Amino acid sequence: MVKKDIEFRWKEVEKICVDRFGEKLDATSLLFIIGLQELAKPPQLFSKDQKLDIIHIALCKVLEPFGYYTYKGLDEEGWPHWERTKKLPFLNPEEQEILIKEAIADYMQI
Repeated sequence: MVKKDIEFRWKEVEKICVDRFGEKLDATSLLFIIGLQELAKPPQLFSKDQKLDIIHIALCKVLEPFGYYTYKGLDEEGWPHWERTKKLPFLNPEEQEILIKEAIADYMQI
């Protein structure tokens, strides 16, 4: 995807966030929200490790259509799990950000 395309799509993501949450959200915040949605648990307090697991859930979910992960199902506590199906390429920080933003925009169907 061309960098300008993802910049345009990300602006659309930001507009949705402002409409829905009253402010722009960064990619990490959006990943946490996506992870909560995919976890589908009632509101509760999460430990720091659980919050990182929730972000990991979101990363697996948004990168699944790119072929990097395959959904395996829920564990006994109801947490979703994925299996890595192909190794992520080495990406510098800017390339990582572009990939994540593209994956989030795809997830949000923008």
